[in-house]
Amino acid sequence: MAHADETRDEDVVALLTHQHGEIRNLFDEVERARGDDRRDAFRRLVRMLAVHETAEQEVVHPYARGLFDGGDGVVADRLAEEKEAKETLARLDGMDPESPEFLAGLRALRMDVMEHARAEERYEFLQLRRRADPERLVTLAKAVRAAEATAPTRPHPAVQGAAANLAAGPVAALMDRTRDAVRKAMGKDG
Repeated sequence: MAHADETRDEDVVALLTHQHGEIRNLFDEVERARGDDRRDAFRRLVRMLAVHETAEQEVVHPYARGLFDGGDGVVADRLAEEKEAKETLARLDGMDPESPEFLAGLRALRMDVMEHARAEERYEFLQLRRRADPERLVTLAKAVRAAEATAPTRPHPAVQGAAANLAAGPVAALMDRTRDAVRKAMGKDG
């Protein structure tokens, strides 16, 4: 008998839609938490968003571009939304999680991320479900899961020192490492 997670996430659409729910829950957790617990919850949110968006950019979006008429436009819209979210995450990452500015920024980010998730589900995932070969969707899910399992929890180890970490940005470094993991999982050389 298959484990519940395996059947729920058997293809990339189901997996990424499930992750949208996990992201929503992490936003709740960050908002409710205080002090170090908020900082820890925010780190988990940053990692989840970085892994999720990077996997979409490397695995899902390239496939969706050519799968249906208008795919390029749909993907371009999602990429623009993802870029804005990454910039907001980077700003939040440098703030004190207890500050009112942090919570205001987090709430704005949450609204943008949830709107982005709804757009993905409505415009991109729906077309993937309708037009893609089901076996291909399962293969794409395996690449996303492999990336998630191998994604770093901290900035890139090649970035040494506080000044270099600030210059590279922990969010950007995490996405870079995740991109490498996705490409490795897909058998690409980067």
